[in-house]
Amino acid sequence: MYAVIEAGGQQHKVSAGDTLKVNKLATGSEKEISFDKVLLVSKDDEVVVGNPYIENASVKAEVQGDVRSAKTLVFKQKPRKGYRRLKGHRQDYTVLKIKDIVYGG
Repeated sequence: MYAVIEAGGQQHKVSAGDTLKVNKLATGSEKEISFDKVLLVSKDDEVVVGNPYIENASVKAEVQGDVRSAKTLVFKQKPRKGYRRLKGHRQDYTVLKIKDIVYGG
């Protein structure tokens, strides 16, 4: 059984037991989170597609913590003009462990 959810502005294909990195979520001190924006559910060779979301479907996940990616450097230069810029960026992520996909009941 798997599902496609919308989390952090992106779509992710998940199944029970998966570990997932999504854009940082404002979870606060919560240890469990539930996603109601389920776009697709596949169960026993039956695929249900939402319009845009499936009612009475949710995905339950456990928050593992927040991490940051490696630094990405952006360097710009214009030849013969003395123009050089160096910028760095580190993206924040929330690590989730998918516990259960609930559909129907």
